[in-house]
Amino acid sequence: MLRPPRVTAGGGRLTVRGPVRVRRVRTDALAGVRRDGRIATRLRLCDAYGHRVTLDLGVLIAHPLLWHELATGARRSLEAGTLRHGTEILRLLGRDLDDTATRGILGASGLE
Repeated sequence: MLRPPRVTAGGGRLTVRGPVRVRRVRTDALAGVRRDGRIATRLRLCDAYGHRVTLDLGVLIAHPLLWHELATGARRSLEAGTLRHGTEILRLLGRDLDDTATRGILGASGLE
């Protein structure tokens, strides 16, 4: 039986558990971020140690705390100078996720 990957974050790490493999990246040592796909958009993360993970953006939309952990780690990576590719992708993604959350809050409170 196939199950979707499980994504967890904390302690400066993002972990994606699939049916066969477990992949982790250090969010506080990110080296690059890429966005793949137009319809089923995925985010590909690579850390300074060569570890890579790929996750669906829907996971970040559905779980804002995962986005918060990733964004916090990305800021630390930028300050440390390890994040060299993908800062614009993260900035735009953060704006889109914030807009989505705001619309959800306004809709739930009947103000939209």
